Amino acid sequence: MKKLLLILVAILTFANTNAQIVKPVKWTSKVEKISDTEFNLIMQATIEKDWHVYSQYTPDMGPLPAEFKFENAKGNYELIGKVKESPYKKQYNDVFEVDEYYFANNATFTQKVKIINPKLTTIKGSIDFQVCKEVCINDNNVFTFSIPKMVLETKEAVAEAPVMEVPTADTTQVETVAVDTTKVKEAVAISPTETPKKEDKKGLLTIFFLAFLGGFAALLTPCVFPMIPMTVSFFTKQSKTPAQGKRNAILYGLSIIIIYLILGSLVTGIFGAEALNELSTNVWFNIIFFVLLVVFAVSFLGAFEIMLPNSWANKVDRQADRGGVVGILFMALALAIVSFSCTGPIVGTLLVESASKGGIAPIVGMLGFSSALALPFMLFAMFPSWLSSLPKSGGWLNTVKVSLGFLELALAFKFLSQADLVLQMHLLEREVFLAIWIAIFGAWALYLFGKITTPHDSPLTHISVGRLSMGLIVLAFTVYMIPGLFGAPLKLISAFPPPQTYSESPRGFFGNSSSTDSKVELPEGAELGEHDIITFHDYEDGFAYAKKVNKPIMLDFTGYACVNCRKMEINVWSDEKVLKVLKNDVVLISLYVDDKRMLPESEQYISKETGKTVKTIGNKWSDFIITRYKTNTQPYYVLTDLNETNLNQPIGYTPNIDEYLAWLKDGVGKFK
Repeated sequence: MKKLLLILVAILTFANTNAQIVKPVKWTSKVEKISDTEFNLIMQATIEKDWHVYSQYTPDMGPLPAEFKFENAKGNYELIGKVKESPYKKQYNDVFEVDEYYFANNATFTQKVKIINPKLTTIKGSIDFQVCKEVCINDNNVFTFSIPKMVLETKEAVAEAPVMEVPTADTTQVETVAVDTTKVKEAVAISPTETPKKEDKKGLLTIFFLAFLGGFAALLTPCVFPMIPMTVSFFTKQSKTPAQGKRNAILYGLSIIIIYLILGSLVTGIFGAEALNELSTNVWFNIIFFVLLVVFAVSFLGAFEIMLPNSWANKVDRQADRGGVVGILFMALALAIVSFSCTGPIVGTLLVESASKGGIAPIVGMLGFSSALALPFMLFAMFPSWLSSLPKSGGWLNTVKVSLGFLELALAFKFLSQADLVLQMHLLEREVFLAIWIAIFGAWALYLFGKITTPHDSPLTHISVGRLSMGLIVLAFTVYMIPGLFGAPLKLISAFPPPQTYSESPRGFFGNSSSTDSKVELPEGAELGEHDIITFHDYEDGFAYAKKVNKPIMLDFTGYACVNCRKMEINVWSDEKVLKVLKNDVVLISLYVDDKRMLPESEQYISKETGKTVKTIGNKWSDFIITRYKTNTQPYYVLTDLNETNLNQPIGYTPNIDEYLAWLKDGVGKFK
């Protein structure tokens, strides 16, 4: 009896430590009838505490977005629009510098369909999604929706549809170019730890502040600055009393703000918050944004002027003569039209940048811009004596305009870079991007020093202290970027250029000649991975090499879209003692469970564990971890000997360096 109890305890212990298949998301589905031929297919997720599922609108270089697929080979029904989502939360990922859109606790997805075949009884669909906490899981769920029979005749009520639970091994059934993880290898998913509402407010405040600076810059252009004394003079002469002048000045400033707020509202209203998020991650819209900003930049540099028709200004100006509140409103509109050649490119850039953030960001951006633009007009009209302190108009206004042109041109390449990253064309790798920026900012410095002139510049007899100071700042920034060509991280601008891995030489131009480790001839099938660790991405190649050098194997089950995997590599593996063990004492095999590259047909198979077809490299390693180690989470680390026996208990996310180092040394010690 005692032996029996001991055996039972051993079995339970084994089950507890090895049966680690985690399913933090439970799905239900139902069909909601709209009409005799139209239905809503509703998919609802219940998410365990602290876990997060990511939106289908999550930006590139972020977590893997939810992806939907519906089986409709025979054209039995028509999908109406895209899948709609319940409101998601947004949080900035400071590791990879992207916003994340995610759901906590629950989520609802709705797809509207129109039935074409009246005999259709079921619709099958699936969702591929990522769910993260301290670890990440790439999961898939299949739905079967029951459609009432005789659709064109019946008045049946809403039908509840059964849900088919699917094992978590098949993580890459849907192939979508926009989020191909073999193309965007640094895409990550983070388990948020801060309050999303605070992050949203922080993001909007940043947009407001940048837009406010943009408004101030517009104020210092040749189209706007000279209008300040003209406008102030109008109010002081037309107003019967000082109090009336101040009131009119305030109304004028508010009118400017209202006009630009209407513009921001139109952008948000026409496209919608979700559409703006989608546009920001779309390849072709990023290319369009690039072209737009280049046009704006060339305009500011003096090649041509972007102007609205003169007839518009004349008509609005006539309305401004009416006086009263209506007249003041039309005066503000006249300012917007007349100054468009200078403010248009700035407003356009702000709308493009804020639209990429989605939500009400365009409205907030226009509020910041218009506030900076309106405030001086209001203040100088209220206190005319301040006008004497204003600098006189002159060539310096064109200098401001040209400087904005250089900034517009530099920002344009950010959008082109995003498109190139998604398409993986490798036309704008990190070194090329930095070379372009160095050229742009270097030319700007030369311009500020008077070595380059543009068509509308006044003759420069001397350089002012302000212009010289600005030139030195731009020159210093240009010099700062040069080491980035050779592998420097450039933390000040890390959000703009492509990541280090997306470059001609991921370890810098001199990486292969200056690094002691990189001089070593790489084994067949290996490459220099994170921190120049010799890394295998195929189990058989790594296992063969481990036998050859008689070292233990460290299996690293990871994912391109796993932020905690990246955190371990950046923060823990970089430790001197940990790195020494990884480089010298083990053979590292990193297996990516979200690698969407297809396996050759001869290597595809049906999983004995899950019963699903293993089609991709990621499927293969996902099936491997589930079959052998009874888990589906990443990161997951296993130390084995050359007989494929575990040297110690595998571990997952372990941010404590001492704990991770102790685990490594324990396994290596047992091997020896």
